[in-house]
Amino acid sequence: MKKLLTLLLFLTPLLHAASIDSSGVVVLYNSSIPESKNLAEYYAKARSIPVANLIGLDVSAKDEVTREEYNLSVRDPLRKILIAQGFWTMGKNAQGFPLPVSSKISTLVCMRGVPFKIKRSPVTGTPTRKLPAQFASATEASVDSELAMSGVHGLPIAGPLNNPYFKKDQRIAEAKLPFVILVGRIDGPSYATCQRMIDDAIATEKQGLWGMCYLDKALKGGGFAIGDQWLDEIARLNDKTGIPTVMDANKQTFTTNYPMNDAALYFGWYTTHKNGPLLNPAFKFRRGAVAVHLHSFSASYLRNPNNHWTGPILAKGAAATLGNVHEPYLQLTHHFDLFHARLLAGYSLVEAAYMSVPYLSWQNVVLGDPLYRPFLHLGGTGNVAEDDRDFRAIRVANQRWGDEPETMVKKLRTAAAEKGNARFYEYLGLWYGVRKQDKISSAFFQTASKKHVKESDRLRQWIYAADLQRRAGDKPRAIATLKKARDLFPNIPETKSVVALLNILDPPPPPPAKKKSPSADQPKAK
Repeated sequence: MKKLLTLLLFLTPLLHAASIDSSGVVVLYNSSIPESKNLAEYYAKARSIPVANLIGLDVSAKDEVTREEYNLSVRDPLRKILIAQGFWTMGKNAQGFPLPVSSKISTLVCMRGVPFKIKRSPVTGTPTRKLPAQFASATEASVDSELAMSGVHGLPIAGPLNNPYFKKDQRIAEAKLPFVILVGRIDGPSYATCQRMIDDAIATEKQGLWGMCYLDKALKGGGFAIGDQWLDEIARLNDKTGIPTVMDANKQTFTTNYPMNDAALYFGWYTTHKNGPLLNPAFKFRRGAVAVHLHSFSASYLRNPNNHWTGPILAKGAAATLGNVHEPYLQLTHHFDLFHARLLAGYSLVEAAYMSVPYLSWQNVVLGDPLYRPFLHLGGTGNVAEDDRDFRAIRVANQRWGDEPETMVKKLRTAAAEKGNARFYEYLGLWYGVRKQDKISSAFFQTASKKHVKESDRLRQWIYAADLQRRAGDKPRAIATLKKARDLFPNIPETKSVVALLNILDPPPPPPAKKKSPSADQPKAK
């Protein structure tokens, strides 16, 4: 293991993208809410953003505003300030509408206190473009996505607009899109949560984001299959990168209290409200975690720690997430695989998010410090925290011997044996599982279960083994494995996940019907 860690000193850092220039970041807050202003000032100081770049507007304290309220209290006054302060130089497009032709602002950060939803309003006038029926009257949107194109006058309000930054692989400063602003939001269940999100992003950048990735397929099929394809691609990228990844490829989501320990990354779908690990009071994401759950209204109650997904995810310690405030339709929302790939390449949260969403003036929000770059140190640089060493070593092994898998496995196996390293054994079990070598995979999980200290980590190895058995079509054996796990770990909250799986695979018989009293079937005596 020492040899693996020593290699950290010799690895070449990733050729990641440079950071967003803080002088081009504008921070928007609600001037009628002191906490909103305080948060803006806290963030500006943390990221060395000029005080002159803080803009306070007297806007509604409500989550949702009408289109008229948005125009009059947010869009129009913000336009005037950005022009007056020299952030935008205005010109006209081919249709004669004003728009920024040069810009000193790349990023706008909305603080908690600024509304995040725009209500649907009637479409007036003659439509300027032909839209599918589901978009023709869809004037509802997220405030942030509308602000992304707010410099361009005369845009239609119904339906989405093409995002010119979609699929780009260059910094926003190099993209030559002066009429686009990348809009992120530091918002969530409380102001304390928001401050913690800022602190976590900055702290994590010093050492990098390390840990496990958990993926949860939905198996919806048909036109929805693309969602599962995104997760498959993330798994492929992680396998190549050396990020230990757990894939739940069963129809249900991760079951109640699933032992999702060391979760640095999470991507999943569907279900309306939080479930699985998030139901466990003891569960918490790793510091700096990026966690996203796809659902049509995942961010519609983003300030509620219990409703839908983004609020609960942030309340459980994640530093960043993505969401939708209204129905986005699957292919019009963030493409998870692109988002993850751009983060791995070293881009900031907001750049990765906007590179991965095909439309603006739509439903998307980006929650967390927009400048956050979780994978700055994927090349082995940065401060080395003790709890990250195993994950760093796994990454090193993949960088050094990824093209020689037999050598990589031998090195990790030797290091695991020397130190009795449960994480290495677990990783090797996952690695062989991806390659459908189930017997070898199961053997590594068995060893990992013996080496892990936490009972919840040990339990997870049994769930892995049962999952392999389910995949092989051996349902009776999977049931037997889960029953043994339930009996071995009866007193921890995570055992509920095993009970839930058993209820799916081996549901208990229905209770016997109650016998009717004799008088119930007899006519009453007259």
